[in-house]
Amino acid sequence: MAHDHAADGSDQWHAPLRHVRAAEMSTDTGQTPGMSRSEAISARTVGSERLWMGRTTVGPGATSGNHHHGDSETAIYVVSGRPVFVFARDGEEVRLTPEPGDHVFVPPFTPHREENPGDEEAVVVIARSSQEAIVVNLPPGSLREV
Repeated sequence: MAHDHAADGSDQWHAPLRHVRAAEMSTDTGQTPGMSRSEAISARTVGSERLWMGRTTVGPGATSGNHHHGDSETAIYVVSGRPVFVFARDGEEVRLTPEPGDHVFVPPFTPHREENPGDEEAVVVIARSSQEAIVVNLPPGSLREV
């Protein structure tokens, strides 16, 4: 079976895998007060075309600012700690309390924030349906008013 070769001799079936070491992750990406995002997989770091992936940490007792991620879908995997994800439904704030090993889905344009009421850092891995870390920070206050 023949494969299409690019001008440089490579082809879509033999593109190299890319390894991004933890120490190489960059915090030069969209940030929200109260948390820290590190970028691993993106258009900028590895040339991805439809995916962004990284890590977010929220320190003990910290709360992030309200924000959303534009038209990106966001998938979250809880690595450690006890993060709380807060959003509004029917005019009331709802709190999701996943445990390590759990997943959370954040729909596009949904205002939310992360909280960490625990005494250990909360660490999550995030993946988005775009190659950019879209972060739209919102004014402080209740998510019911957003």
